Amino acid sequence: MLPVAAAAAPGAAAFSLRGAVAWEGGHAFFKRLPDRSIDEDSIRAEAPALGAFMAEIVARHPGRSKPILVGFSNGAIMAAALMMLFPDLVRGAALLRPLSPFATPGETRLPATPVLVVDATHDARRRAEDGIEMAAQLRRVGALVDHQSLNSGHALTDNDFALLRGWLAKVV
Repeated sequence: MLPVAAAAAPGAAAFSLRGAVAWEGGHAFFKRLPDRSIDEDSIRAEAPALGAFMAEIVARHPGRSKPILVGFSNGAIMAAALMMLFPDLVRGAALLRPLSPFATPGETRLPATPVLVVDATHDARRRAEDGIEMAAQLRRVGALVDHQSLNSGHALTDNDFALLRGWLAKVV
């Protein structure tokens, strides 16, 4: 994700995290069930350590604003989960190709938290309504959501970078 950060916000402080869960020859932030659906128990098990790590980084840089999370696919799902589980941790989030991390969201409030949700109309890994549902869920808890659908597939495109740059310029 560091190249994404560099393209979207040149010169901004950025760090990229890798999930701790071994998955399909790589790493993910949480496990999936055999049918590839989200394992909410895995998200709830992994999120506290990730949230604590991020809180430690923020604490080491007093005077700086809270981070804006930028996540793609599995990372977007975990970024949404972190916002919902630890609403005071971040200033906002850009969720690229997300799914809702929880079938039944909790009572978390995200008043006026800026969130960009970008889905794709030809995404073989997502249903057409997944981005709409994620945006609606975030709006219900008070987030200020900018939802965009791109005419593309699951992979990131130049249009994703342009949207992300424009959104970051408004919220930073």
